Amino acid sequence: MKNIKNIKNIQELRELASIELVARRVVEGFITGMHKSPFHGFSVEFAEHRLYNAGEAIKNIDWKLYGKTDKLFVKRYEEETNLRCHILIDTSSSMLFPYKKKIDNKLSFSIYSAAALIHLLKKQRDAAGVTLFSDTIEFQSKAKLNSKHIYYLFAQLEKLLHNKQPLKKKTVVAKTLHQIADNIHKRSLVIIFSDMMEHEKEIEIFDALQHLRHNKHEVILFHVRDKKLEQEFEFENRPYRFVDMETGEEIKLNPNNVRDVYKDAIANFFNKMKLKCGQYNIDFIEADVNQDFKKVLIPFLIKRKKLY
Repeated sequence: MKNIKNIKNIQELRELASIELVARRVVEGFITGMHKSPFHGFSVEFAEHRLYNAGEAIKNIDWKLYGKTDKLFVKRYEEETNLRCHILIDTSSSMLFPYKKKIDNKLSFSIYSAAALIHLLKKQRDAAGVTLFSDTIEFQSKAKLNSKHIYYLFAQLEKLLHNKQPLKKKTVVAKTLHQIADNIHKRSLVIIFSDMMEHEKEIEIFDALQHLRHNKHEVILFHVRDKKLEQEFEFENRPYRFVDMETGEEIKLNPNNVRDVYKDAIANFFNKMKLKCGQYNIDFIEADVNQDFKKVLIPFLIKRKKLY
């Protein structure tokens, strides 16, 4: 086996090593010298109201509640020492595109990205949890920070990466996000990896994203897709048989005959998604599987580090 220290190509490393080793190599490669975390913890969290005692400082008085009740109440807070991060990965069949590729499909891109983020959170002493979903929640863990739990998450991701995934596995993004929003009771960072391939249900998806934000979670959406094929529709000028990986439906056509209409429709959906995420204060990250996942993660993390 090659000496890992001499491997400079991340693709070569990914083919030889475990997910944990790849994640460690990627994170430690760009985190060196960075003293500020790209993710910020929630230092205090509202707990409850209590009656104001004469002589206390007035800075925590809830004046809105006073206007409604004509009584003085103080907001009580509890200290939060660590960030809780829930990483959601869409495992539906559309995430296996491009299907023939061994490594660089949307699902493997998401798995390696998630592993790198988990390793980063571990180094920061922050809690991480993982949820895998398609039309149902297939796996869900609580957010914890102990080493045993982190290794368990890596094992789940490794299994997902190497086990053959079935076709015709649908996704119901909106339903799943609503469930997760209901299940996460403490304020958290929620990171989603999905191609959001439910264009006909965009209103439901937007409502679900808003549900997460309504519960005061910070949300980051990595919109994973093959930009060349799924967005630009760059196929050769010849007949193709296109197969829906989630339903098995087929259609035969020449891409040149529909390219302009398709590009307009997909661009319209992407633009709506970006706009809604901007309105809801959700970080929207365009993740193209034709790029190495570290080239998507690193600029994003460096940008966030500069914000906090």
